[in-house]
Amino acid sequence: MAIILSKKSIQAATIGVVALSTLSISSNAQAQIDMAQKPVLVITNDAMPASTPAPLYGGGPMRAPEITPDQVASAAFFQGNETVVGNRVSGLNKDLFALQSRVGNLANRLRSIENGGRNLAAAYYANVATINTQLQTGTTPGNPRLVQKLDASQQSLEQLSQNVAGLNGLAVEIADTASVGAFLLETVRSTYNLSGAIEEDHAQLAQMEDQVNNAIITIDRLLNEVNDDITRTTAYLSTERNNLRTLSLAVSSGDLFGRSLANNPFSGAPMSGMQPASYSPSAPAMMPVPPQAMPAPVTSSAGNRPLAKIRFDKPNVEYEQPLYVAVQNALQRYPQARFELIAVHPTNGNAAQVAIESTKARRNAEKVLRNLTQMGLNMNQIDLSYAPMADARSSEVHLYIR
Repeated sequence: MAIILSKKSIQAATIGVVALSTLSISSNAQAQIDMAQKPVLVITNDAMPASTPAPLYGGGPMRAPEITPDQVASAAFFQGNETVVGNRVSGLNKDLFALQSRVGNLANRLRSIENGGRNLAAAYYANVATINTQLQTGTTPGNPRLVQKLDASQQSLEQLSQNVAGLNGLAVEIADTASVGAFLLETVRSTYNLSGAIEEDHAQLAQMEDQVNNAIITIDRLLNEVNDDITRTTAYLSTERNNLRTLSLAVSSGDLFGRSLANNPFSGAPMSGMQPASYSPSAPAMMPVPPQAMPAPVTSSAGNRPLAKIRFDKPNVEYEQPLYVAVQNALQRYPQARFELIAVHPTNGNAAQVAIESTKARRNAEKVLRNLTQMGLNMNQIDLSYAPMADARSSEVHLYIR
């Protein structure tokens, strides 16, 4: 089918196309103006303008803030945490400080007593050494200078005995302090089980427990030391008092004796089944005499030989030194020996003269007994008796070993 168009038709069509094109261009310009004011959809290769809002689901994943170890262990974590256990720890700290102060005070008092005892012992031995030196070189009986030194020595021993009383009181205080320390340690250990504590509370408790243990160790050592001082000083005083009694006898007689007879190291040792009844200087050194019955009244023909025979046939008989040597030798051989002291008086003359001699003999025997006790011989080891003797010319005192 063929389409035939006239010239007028073609012109009209051309005018229509031009008008349509003009209208299209006008519409595009208006659209661009509207998009500049409020764009709905823009398709372009250019970058988005700054005024474009963020997408509805934009922003990406959320990122938590980083926490460092310094922030976890910072000082702020450990501040402002007052607990009930912490308050109790503070109270226990006060008790601990009081205990430590008390232990230090007890230690200082013990050192003071020990230093005082050391000085007193030095002064005592200085006086005793002076007396022994003078007795060794020779002196007069009852020398006032030696008597003064003897008195000073006695005062030193008395002050040492007061130190023993102080040590006994100190031992009681130390024992009380040990009880306080044990109670405090038990309290500290029980505080661990309380609820509501923080780490610092347990750290303080551990430190406090160690300090209480150290205080208890110091208390135990103080108690052992003070007990040793008491035992040692008591034994020392007992020995030196016996020695001082012997030294007093030496000063009064002007002769040098040895140590006290009471300080025989074997005096407390057990004896074997054989015990001497008498002592003879001519007997073998290790041969004990078999036991015998009590002797009959003393006569000149008696079989038992006396350990010592003292004749009071003149005034001021010097018998102390030989008597001391004889008794000391006997005790060295027979530590458990007993002695019998017999006052012997003559039987010549009338009854009045015999009575006078008997009284003299008893007084002389009492004097010898006092000398033996001053030498350190125990009174329980000495038996007293008296007997007449026909062969005697004056009062005598016989000492036998049983």
